[in-house]
Amino acid sequence: MKCFHYLKDKTSRGQRSEPIMKNPSSSVSAAERVMKSSGSITSPRGIPEMYEEKAMNLRVFTYSELKQATNDFSRLLKIGEGGFGSVYKGTIKPVAGKGEGIAVAIKQLNRDGFQGHKQWVAEVQFLGVVEHSNLVKLVGYCAVDGERGIQRLLVYEFMPNKSLEDHLFSKAYTTLSWPNRLQIVLGAAQGLAYLHEELEVQVIFRDFKASNVLLDEDFKPKLSDFGLAREGPTGEHTHVSTEVMGTFGYAAPDYIETGHLSSKSDVWSLGVVLYEMLTGRQSLERNRPKSEQQLLEWIKHYPADSKKFGMIMDPRLESKYSLTAAQKIAKLADSCLVKSAKNRPMMSQVVESLRQIIQVSGQGSPTSKKFEFTDYEEIELTNKQKKHGVSDSAKRRIAHLAKLSEHVGGISKRGFMLMQRAKVT
Repeated sequence: MKCFHYLKDKTSRGQRSEPIMKNPSSSVSAAERVMKSSGSITSPRGIPEMYEEKAMNLRVFTYSELKQATNDFSRLLKIGEGGFGSVYKGTIKPVAGKGEGIAVAIKQLNRDGFQGHKQWVAEVQFLGVVEHSNLVKLVGYCAVDGERGIQRLLVYEFMPNKSLEDHLFSKAYTTLSWPNRLQIVLGAAQGLAYLHEELEVQVIFRDFKASNVLLDEDFKPKLSDFGLAREGPTGEHTHVSTEVMGTFGYAAPDYIETGHLSSKSDVWSLGVVLYEMLTGRQSLERNRPKSEQQLLEWIKHYPADSKKFGMIMDPRLESKYSLTAAQKIAKLADSCLVKSAKNRPMMSQVVESLRQIIQVSGQGSPTSKKFEFTDYEEIELTNKQKKHGVSDSAKRRIAHLAKLSEHVGGISKRGFMLMQRAKVT
């Protein structure tokens, strides 16, 4: 899906060859970092100031170096393309110049003037500051203003397993297992929690979606594409006011309507991706029947507590998942998708919830021989145990279900998992 923006940039179209923002008192910086509607002041120490301390950690490449690294930007090495430009796999020399080449991903931005430069600057500065295992690492950059126009390039660590989007929605890739899906959404949430709550200044990602969750050789997720990232509100203020930018199907409706951006906008986007992970469907699929084109409208007909819930699960999982874990994740997604932004959970709370779900479900291992009762059956059995202990009939039932589980590979067609509430002797 393509990114969008509703308001045109009215600022000057001057160019730079270095990733430096204007002075905080300039009009561009004010638009980028001040919350006019909420009356806040700029952060005492923002991303540009923090970047100055870490800028030396990034390598500055010449255009000829990156041209050579990609075999003159060969189409055979192109691994991605979008509104921002093209991405190529390349090989660069180590810093010392000796040793084996290092595989990298090189993004060449489209030459679309000031807006493209602005997003390039934002990505260099944000990724130059942040450091987390669930955020893609920026190796360096290239900026050239020549007779043939401007060149803006970014060099990242190479992520061999493409993106979460590729594995969820393309049949050309192997199906992600249930345990992998859980670990990927957990890692993505951890990356967002770091941006929201663990830095000196809050960072709002603003364009969280499955295509921006890249996967390394071990399928560990890392957030990429910080071109639309923004500094969050400071002090007691709840939002920043900005032109609306993001991706259809993922941007929070309150942000689209008001331009008020907060960390809860990212929480909404995560809720969408959680449902994509469960269903194997994208947020918007126009090739489906009209009633099923919008994911968030379609899933309303299959509440997490209903008997119909299992019908939304990704058929590529082949029932190899924990129904209880899936229902809990759906409820967590629902809490991320509530209309009022202030009532959505903080990202750290989402992370904790996902950890608990994974721990209880044993990472949803498809090899675990378990069943799950419906809510009614679980309550009924629990009440009987409280009154009479474990009866002989209950023991026989437990033994019968356990025997059945040996023949269904862990999850039955009904999706039950045995939750033993009392010790059976």
